[in-house]
Amino acid sequence: MIAFILKRLGAGVILLVVISFITFCLVHLGGANIARNVLGPEADAQQVAAKATELGLDQPLLTQYIEWVSGVLRGNLGTSWFSPESVSSALLSRASVTLSLVTISIVIVATFSVAFGVIAAVRRGWVDRVVQIVSVVGAALPNFWIAMVLVVLFAVGLRILPATGYVTPAASVGGWLASLVLPVTALVIGGIAAAAQQTRGAVIDVLSQDYIRTLRSRGLSTRSVLLKHTLKNAAPPTLTILSLQFIGMIGGAVVIEKVFALPGLGLLAVNAALRSDVPIIMGVVMMLAVIVIVVNLLIDVAAGWANPKVRVS
Repeated sequence: MIAFILKRLGAGVILLVVISFITFCLVHLGGANIARNVLGPEADAQQVAAKATELGLDQPLLTQYIEWVSGVLRGNLGTSWFSPESVSSALLSRASVTLSLVTISIVIVATFSVAFGVIAAVRRGWVDRVVQIVSVVGAALPNFWIAMVLVVLFAVGLRILPATGYVTPAASVGGWLASLVLPVTALVIGGIAAAAQQTRGAVIDVLSQDYIRTLRSRGLSTRSVLLKHTLKNAAPPTLTILSLQFIGMIGGAVVIEKVFALPGLGLLAVNAALRSDVPIIMGVVMMLAVIVIVVNLLIDVAAGWANPKVRVS
């Protein structure tokens, strides 16, 4: 298991390097005049050139990247080019919002998708058909459209939940939950639909195996076969789809935070991208990449613990 974890950690570090380099190149080669964006349209050509030199934009791209990496290795992510706020401070102040949104969402997706998938696979018949139809419809609806519908129904029409804004748990636990109900709902519907389908397929595949029929022929109860043998062997594919759902939620959170005006990493990234604020963009991308890699590592370890064959593969 230790070799398995070290192998996954090494792959994660390589992935971080690749992501950082590609992102750095895309940001700098995007065609935007970053120094002009920083100074505004009133600056003349001489001021723009001086600002580009100050920011190091006149250096070769590889030199700029190495300079950025050396700063990161020293624990210095830099400072926003549009405000005196450090990148670390900006990330820490907004990470709690995104993590609250995504963590609550993935817990809800895992709970309901496993429940619906197992019930559909075991009961079959009309229950299975209903779960499949609802799953297909739910997966087809884009989360931003769901968000708009929820705002119209519950914020504008019924006025029982806030349409925008975020309340910290320290200020009010009730207000915090109320501010997350609509964003979380918009984010989880598609995730539950997709993960329930995959869970259903994995459980049906395990139930059709010969050893399951053998266990049943020996008189084991359906509950025992399901809890002790079926779910354990269906866990790896289910965990894999949940990890993919988590990655999708990180991307979906960018849109949802924009719709509900939540001051999270997604909204920070959108605003930084519109202004070409390179240090903030790089900081957000790297932080989200680290979160995704850590969560995937934990899911890989859980899958390897549930089924040792995963560690071999």
